[in-house]
Amino acid sequence: MRKDDRTVPELPDLTVYIEHLDRRVVGERLLDIRLASPFVLRSVSPAIEEVRGARVTGLRRLAKQLVFGLEHDLFVVVHLMISGRLRWYEKGRAVPKRSGLAAFDFSTGTLIFTEASKKKRASLRLVRGQEALADLDPGGLEVLDIDPVAFRTRLRASSHTLKRTLTDQRIFAGIGNAYSDEILLHAGLSPFKRARDVDDEEAERLYAACRRTLTEWVRILRGKAGDEFPDKVTAFHDEMAAHGKYRQPCPVCGAPIQRIVHAENESNYCARCQTGGRVLADRSLSRLLRDAWPKRIEELEGVKGVRG
Repeated sequence: MRKDDRTVPELPDLTVYIEHLDRRVVGERLLDIRLASPFVLRSVSPAIEEVRGARVTGLRRLAKQLVFGLEHDLFVVVHLMISGRLRWYEKGRAVPKRSGLAAFDFSTGTLIFTEASKKKRASLRLVRGQEALADLDPGGLEVLDIDPVAFRTRLRASSHTLKRTLTDQRIFAGIGNAYSDEILLHAGLSPFKRARDVDDEEAERLYAACRRTLTEWVRILRGKAGDEFPDKVTAFHDEMAAHGKYRQPCPVCGAPIQRIVHAENESNYCARCQTGGRVLADRSLSRLLRDAWPKRIEELEGVKGVRG
């Protein structure tokens, strides 16, 4: 799995998952849940036996979690985390030995839950009642459901950077590392500008960029999947403008896309469009280059041997 794929599926990916699952399982019965990994199930009650045979009443997204609503006020909550994925097969499909976590057997087919990472962060929870389900909601607002005033108010209440604010599920729901890069490029804002310092015009641009980017990527991913269940959910797409495009030309101004790497996350941005031409210091590369680290986009041509 390439580095750019190590990103939690976000609002567009999960929306398309839900649309395909809706056509396949709503109104059908969940016949069984087969666990391949004992660690994936993070709840004790209700037990799997209590959801067997229950009819699926609907699907929804809760931040970055997928929720299967069942009759009898029961819910199955799947959190894919970084490398969890779903695939749809004929009924009774075996769970893969190396990456398989669980299988959900419906009367129409089998949904396989896998995770490529050895860290096993993905999770499955069985929940009874709306109150217990609400406890799993981190509280972030849905950008596609709120007006500009609510967006601006929530944005400015954060003391963090714009990048961290957009990806914090307690602030806004469903946005992660990949689409935040796209949003911030289209808004022309630095990922490291403080959210509380955004003025009215910048907040309006960011709000519009959020809605436009998320809506457009739902449309793109729908087209990529077509009638087939999406089986190549990734954080990297050729159509992306910034994310995963390090050193490639910005589609807006042509300057090379820059990046900041921190832990498992990578922030991609255009210095000309977003930071007034200033190249932000990447911790590892700036330590290596020291005084030779370019401060402006114009200086990059003079830096030799920098490798990402």
